Amino acid sequence: MSANPTPTDKRFTVQLFRERLEQAMDRAGTTRAGLARRIGVDRSTLSQVLSSESVRLPRADTVAAIASALQVSLDWLLGLTESNQLGADILERAPEISPRSRAPEDENLRRWYAEAAGYKIRYVPTNLPDPLKITEVVSHEYREAHGLSADQAMRRSLDRLDYARQPETDIEICTSIQMLRGFVLGQGIWEDLDVAIRIRQLTHIADLIDELYPSLRWYLYDGRSEYAVPVTIFGPKRAALYVGNMYLVFTTTDHIRVLTRRFDDLIRRAVIQAHEVPDFVRRQIDELQGGTT
Repeated sequence: MSANPTPTDKRFTVQLFRERLEQAMDRAGTTRAGLARRIGVDRSTLSQVLSSESVRLPRADTVAAIASALQVSLDWLLGLTESNQLGADILERAPEISPRSRAPEDENLRRWYAEAAGYKIRYVPTNLPDPLKITEVVSHEYREAHGLSADQAMRRSLDRLDYARQPETDIEICTSIQMLRGFVLGQGIWEDLDVAIRIRQLTHIADLIDELYPSLRWYLYDGRSEYAVPVTIFGPKRAALYVGNMYLVFTTTDHIRVLTRRFDDLIRRAVIQAHEVPDFVRRQIDELQGGTT
């Protein structure tokens, strides 16, 4: 007999999201079909989200669209806060929607990093952290991307690396160990990336983490028990959730504090600590090199 989900269980997060979504739909007086039309998804997709058998949260851009359509706060819907802000109140506290810059300078991010100088940066990337990527990996990742070329993306990565090397920089990065293992094994978007390039990237990561530690610290959590959306928290200034071709930017103290607490929880539950990452990565290199001999 299975135990009831606990607040630290991923099932609890999904169950809480489903319950709050149903509450918000009831308050808004909308049906599944009506909400599906408003957010631009099939009714079957929304039915899957609301199914008691669902064990996954929907995509970040879908969650953002739901929150906007139902006029509820994104962090309440995701269970990050107990504050149930509905109706007109949410309009006063709604996040800024900032399109991702398509200029080579990526001005939004450049400005946000500059304004946060001297504060701790907390960062959950979509895959490998930008400051640690080599050219071949960026080229592979952005070879079919729309709106941002590989050259522009590489300049952004180099900007982030330059920032990490500045005096008194304090950057914490959190990703799942499964994401890194997926890269090692060439899974997902990396499935046709040559093993030699993956080895070069991993070697670069291990050496760079050794060089930058403790100014830059990367933690790995277990994605089977934890979930995190891509976000950058720029000290007390703002938090930017990445949802595809736009950022949801929170500048209110309460929102930033809640997201910061969630990030710090990920670090406390990390299975690979920052000082252990270089050795862990080098073990992955040994595994790959053993498989190529």
